Amino acid sequence: MAEWLKLKKSNCKNCYKCIRHCPVKSIRFSGNQAHIVSDECILCGQCFVVCPQNAKEIVDEREKVKVMLQSEELVYVSLAPSFIANYGVGIGSMRAALKKLGFADAEETAIGATIVKNEYNRMLKEADRDILISSCCHSVNLLIQKYFPDCLPYLANTISPMQAHCMDIKRRYPNAKVVFIGPCLSKKDEALYYEGFADAVFTYEELSNWLDDEGITLDNNIDDTKESLARLFPTTGGILKTMKEEVEGYTYMAIDGTQNCIEALRDIENGNIHKCFIEMSACKGSCVSGPVMEKFNLSPVRKFKAVSDYAGSSDFDVEQPAYHSLNKNMVPIAQNSAMPSEYELLMVMKNMGKTKPEDELNCGSCGYDTCREKAIAIYQGKAEISMCLPFLKEKAESFSDNIVNNTPNGIIVVNDQLEVQLINKSARKLLHVNSPSDVLGEPVIRIMDPGVFMTARDSGRRINNKRTYLAEYERYVEQTIIPDKEYHIVICMLRDVTDEENNRQEKERISAHTIEVADKVVDKQMRIVQEIASLLGETAAETKIALTKLKETISDE
Repeated sequence: MAEWLKLKKSNCKNCYKCIRHCPVKSIRFSGNQAHIVSDECILCGQCFVVCPQNAKEIVDEREKVKVMLQSEELVYVSLAPSFIANYGVGIGSMRAALKKLGFADAEETAIGATIVKNEYNRMLKEADRDILISSCCHSVNLLIQKYFPDCLPYLANTISPMQAHCMDIKRRYPNAKVVFIGPCLSKKDEALYYEGFADAVFTYEELSNWLDDEGITLDNNIDDTKESLARLFPTTGGILKTMKEEVEGYTYMAIDGTQNCIEALRDIENGNIHKCFIEMSACKGSCVSGPVMEKFNLSPVRKFKAVSDYAGSSDFDVEQPAYHSLNKNMVPIAQNSAMPSEYELLMVMKNMGKTKPEDELNCGSCGYDTCREKAIAIYQGKAEISMCLPFLKEKAESFSDNIVNNTPNGIIVVNDQLEVQLINKSARKLLHVNSPSDVLGEPVIRIMDPGVFMTARDSGRRINNKRTYLAEYERYVEQTIIPDKEYHIVICMLRDVTDEENNRQEKERISAHTIEVADKVVDKQMRIVQEIASLLGETAAETKIALTKLKETISDE
């Protein structure tokens, strides 16, 4: 299968929404990116519709069609009947706009729908069938081919309205090329796989972008055509409404939405349904709610009414081909995904942290309905263990709890109202709190001065290593206060520095005492020096006097 849906890797945000909405889980996650498994995909387009980051894009065939228009061959448009719900104008306005783009003409695919409806009537009347399932929806066909091959005998082996109309155009205009335009992604695959019908497929989005690029606007008018009952085909039950002559003994029913189709196919497999003609559509609301309908702002009721009001009361005048020329060979498409043994499944579950039934929350956050489905996807290489939100939450909480509860620093977290939200073991020991429940939800003022918390909360600025004496607890601490505006909390980290502070004070006391002793020693030494100097001075004076007297005595003699 060609890859019609591509991923914009930079946009994928691991929300797993595409997996949640994929009815067949044909999406693989690797390297935190979603990848579509083409062999398993039924091209319903739900992943494209629901992606909140616009990470999926449909392959654009505009350049291919522009090349076709530049050739000498005439190029016609087969326009899906849901166009009235998307553009709000009639076929006349659409034809005029498409001719401006270079197309030879535009016709309604509803012409082909009339041919298909006639064939369904013939099959029910002329063949002894238990169940007949419409084959208009290529996504439904792929669903049966890939996942319910036992139901293939009940699937109408008839070409789709798109194919029937393309065949009719090429019968009337030999060598012409036909481009189908509609709201469906899977038609691109149908056109590629079944050659000789549509030469290219546009979505409404591709057409609208092209019209905008060329500056072409649609005339706001709706024509009136009575012979157009098959315009009802894109609505739920629309095929049934065109089949006016019901075959006796058959129940006619319409089923829309892939999940509803899956449940019906399971019932058929189990032998619970008989004698039915079933109109099946992958999209809820049928084609008017197709994945590439642009008018998502319109309610399903308004879309249905737009189509219903535009539809006529009688059939298009068609030349019905021989039934054998309408045959379509649809064969089973094998799935190669290996299934794990019970032991292998249990090992995967163990790695996911699911060791007992109560561990299996089946919350669906990973995109899978059950933990076992997720485990199978992991075994098949389509999912990763890290996609389990409860597992990651438990792992993160366990990791953070180990850090918070085993750090020697006290940690207190308060909210904007300064109410305690968390207090770890070290903080409880430091502040003489017996149990977390004693303070959780209580004002922090019960255990600490709230001033520093208020300052950090109001200023939004971090306070680093502020040393404080907690007199009530006779402890010195260094406080680091971190306000978190995003989560509206204030985090306080307390480092007990009582021993450091006591040591510092003791050193200061010893230093002061040492200085005091040194000063006393110096003072004493100075006094001794002064006393010695005084004695020496007196002795020198006496010696001088004596020597002077001796000198005078000698001089007199």
